[in-house]
This record gives sequence, C-alpha cells and structure tokens, in this order.
Amino acid sequence: MPERVTWLRLDTRSPHGSRRTREQSCMGTEVFHSEVPLTVNGEPCRPTVDHRSTLLDVLREQLGLTGAKKGCDHGQCGACTVLVDGRRANSCLLLAVAHEGADITTVEGLRSADGEGTHPVQRAFLERDAFQCGYCTPGQLCSAVGALAEAEAGHPSHVTAPGTVIGSPAELTREEIRERLSGNLCRCGAYPHIVEAVEDVIR
Repeated sequence: MPERVTWLRLDTRSPHGSRRTREQSCMGTEVFHSEVPLTVNGEPCRPTVDHRSTLLDVLREQLGLTGAKKGCDHGQCGACTVLVDGRRANSCLLLAVAHEGADITTVEGLRSADGEGTHPVQRAFLERDAFQCGYCTPGQLCSAVGALAEAEAGHPSHVTAPGTVIGSPAELTREEIRERLSGNLCRCGAYPHIVEAVEDVIR
C-alpha cells in the first residue's frame, strides 16, 4: 500500500467548526473526510465521514443503525427511507457531508407522542399484518409517518383534486395513500394491508 500523507485543518466555512481531513497517496489520489454534526434519533453525534459516503452508509456502517436497508441503491425502491428534518428522503441518494446539522430519524427512532411506546403507525402495521419478509418495512414505516405529516401540513400529491386549498390538511383517501406511498416497493405484495394500516392511524 502506498504511504499516505494526512493534513488536518479547521474548516472555517462551517458554522459548526467541522474538521476536514485530506489524505493524499503517493499516486496522487485524494480522499477527503469531515466531521459532520448530526442529530440521529434525538441523540447528537459527530461522525467523521468520507465525502463520498451516503447517509445510508454512515447510518448503517458507522452508527450501527441497520433498520434502513440498502435495496436498489438508486433511490427507486424506498427501502432506505428515513426522515431528514421531518421530511422523508431516500438516504441512499444523500451525501452525508451535505447534511451537516440535520435531524435524522430512522425506524429505530420512531416513538409514540409521549416518547415511551411504539409509534401508532408501527402498531397499525402489526395489527394489520402489513409486512411479510420485513425487508422493506422500515422504509415503509418512515415513509408512512412522513406522508401523514405532509398531508397534515397540506402538501398536495399527484392525485389531489384541482382547486384544493394548499396548506389545509389533505384528506387521505385510499387513492391518496397509495399515491403518497408509491415510492416504496414491497416485493411480497403487502400493499393492501399497508394502506389499511395507514387508514387505521388516521381514523
């Protein structure tokens, strides 16, 4: 292996005072690392991440949070869905270094309103048997929680009726639920029970 030379310096452009490391091999290849302050499931942390690492890889490989799954690794299956500052996102498409200061919630961090028990969406999934193999379930759960928050905030979907007042809570019909969760695939075909579970939560 070629000898590596490392430089450390303070990144003064960062409001959080992140440290950046540049490594350069004798062959001229450069690899950059930075400390990235995050809040993950309510706990602050400062992992040092390779600038090429996705948020999914940092969560799984560095923080040991393996709930979010690596499925397609192209943002098409939704198995890696987490909540970033309250909005659902495909963590396999997000560079961790670009989310300095973000508040991340994974399936491990979902809780009831009092913070003690399981989230209502999790309970509904159990009661409706809305999963089979379970591989996509963490992403389905985070997506459902995010979709409910988006509907409550009045964000329209592709099937929201024209003329609907934007900003007022959206009515979640079955068609709305299916559309809002359409980015999460389930190869076992548990879709009917997933929709029923979300319906149970909003009743």
